[in-house]
Amino acid sequence: MANNRARWLTVGIVVGAIVTATSAGAFTRTVDAGAFDQDIAEAASRYAVPERLVRAIIRVESGFDHRAVSRRGARGLMQLMPETAAILGVRDCFNPRQNIDGGTRHLQAMLVTFRHDVRLAVAAYNAGEKPVRAFRGVPPYPETREYVAQVLHLYNTSTDRRPPGGGDVRRIVQADGAVLYTNVRFGHLVSR
Repeated sequence: MANNRARWLTVGIVVGAIVTATSAGAFTRTVDAGAFDQDIAEAASRYAVPERLVRAIIRVESGFDHRAVSRRGARGLMQLMPETAAILGVRDCFNPRQNIDGGTRHLQAMLVTFRHDVRLAVAAYNAGEKPVRAFRGVPPYPETREYVAQVLHLYNTSTDRRPPGGGDVRRIVQADGAVLYTNVRFGHLVSR
């Protein structure tokens, strides 16, 4: 390659771990993506955000590196800016549980703000609410457009080990003898 700058790229997934390498082939960190499963599942359930969407955001934002810091100062798994983290009550952006909780809460707020339009919510998570409102859609920023495309691709083609609703499938026998299988974690099942 004529380009002398080191380019970072994701090489692949090896048994649930993400391995990154420079174009010269020097490996850096190996991050166990499965290490955050419980925190992701709990936050997704708590804020009623699809677990696959939280995972897709984390993969694009930080590659599951809880120590990641962007050029602009965003930190942790979900790349929270310090100001946003403070508003969300996140004291330590590098604490995976706090970062996932705050980032998922912020994502849920974007989903509510943009009437559960995942595309617009993801764009707002990246570029902010104001540009999405001003452009009445995904802003024409190349970085944001690429970000939205990557997140939506991962979200729509997720290879999570869990069923789409997250958690284990449960077998419930109702009073009338009907058997119900569900992966929904919260609330009571109401029979009519």
